[in-house]
Amino acid sequence: MKKISPSLTLLALAINAFAIGSTEFISVGLMPMIVNTFNISLSQAGLTVSLYALGVTVGAPLLTILTGTWNRKTLMVSIMGLFILGNLLSAFAPTFLLLLVGRVLASLAHGIFMSISTVIAADVVRPEKRASAIALMFTGLTVATVIGVPLGTFIGQHSNWHMSFVFIVVIGLIGLIATSILVPKGLPIPGKINLSGLARIFTNKSILMSLFITAFGYGGTFAAYTYLTPILEGTFRFSASTVVIILVAYGVMVAIGNSLGGHLANKNILPALQKMFAALALSSLFLFISASLASQPLGLIATLLLGLFAFMNVPGLQLYVVQLAEKFTPKDITLVSAFNIAAFNVGITLGSFVGGQISKGSSVVFTPLGGIIIILLAMFLIRLAQKDQASKL
Repeated sequence: MKKISPSLTLLALAINAFAIGSTEFISVGLMPMIVNTFNISLSQAGLTVSLYALGVTVGAPLLTILTGTWNRKTLMVSIMGLFILGNLLSAFAPTFLLLLVGRVLASLAHGIFMSISTVIAADVVRPEKRASAIALMFTGLTVATVIGVPLGTFIGQHSNWHMSFVFIVVIGLIGLIATSILVPKGLPIPGKINLSGLARIFTNKSILMSLFITAFGYGGTFAAYTYLTPILEGTFRFSASTVVIILVAYGVMVAIGNSLGGHLANKNILPALQKMFAALALSSLFLFISASLASQPLGLIATLLLGLFAFMNVPGLQLYVVQLAEKFTPKDITLVSAFNIAAFNVGITLGSFVGGQISKGSSVVFTPLGGIIIILLAMFLIRLAQKDQASKL
């Protein structure tokens, strides 16, 4: 049988990552339409983001543990099947409750995909190519932010939000076909995961603190980002078509920020993260000031700055927790990575919940302030981690 090119396997993973990345934040662009369809509040509609994140939080470590003995190709096909099922249910949900059920099903697929796809990408290439392979696979998520979410929003605005989920289902089907053809059958199987690793992870102060840093540092963005479309349309009075263009520009800034963040975090990770979080807090404050003034020019600049700094911290947060796992719990690197994915989504859940409560109690204009408080918690924890490191030198 002809050997599958690693580049083609990475392409299949990138297609799946594009589908998953598109569905994660698709409801951000569709929020006003979902509110109108089901006659619900904006904070209730925010559950489409926060419950999705909660599903990833639970799904990443739990399903990673339960599927340790599965053939990797069979698992990937199953993941994309679950992803398609969840988005089909969301697409044709007659009630808001069923929409949420569909979102949770898709989120479970997201969680396990993120846990194993990085390992697969590393397994199909030579050791010296692993970092590049993982980066290539993750381009699917970046492209989703730049193209997938704005395109899904555009489709929803020019037909209805149901068709946005149909669009994601189609991408998922392409990913499923690509997986069945391009992912090798004989990939290494981790085997049954030793649950004693849980004790090693959660009794290690440094690793536990890193998970909280991930949750707070990443999650602070989502107090405002979850409600970005209502802010752009309702507060800054941008038209729906202009919002799509702004979301594309936002995605481009995210891609730039990710690239810069990876470069900045190569050395001295904690000081670099501290500066990134400070910049994110300041950009959130600028968004609040711009929204308070209802200034379109300032609002556009603030949105683009938020995009630049929003996910700049991701490479550093991922690298930091892996380095800690290599140092303190080398047998549990996969499980630590799964819990870090969970921590990212705990942050999304926290941020979107805080933003929802603020919008419910006052106005979406004040949601960036909630995000700043969460980000400051991350900065405080980084300071504690730096002191802990210094005390051990």
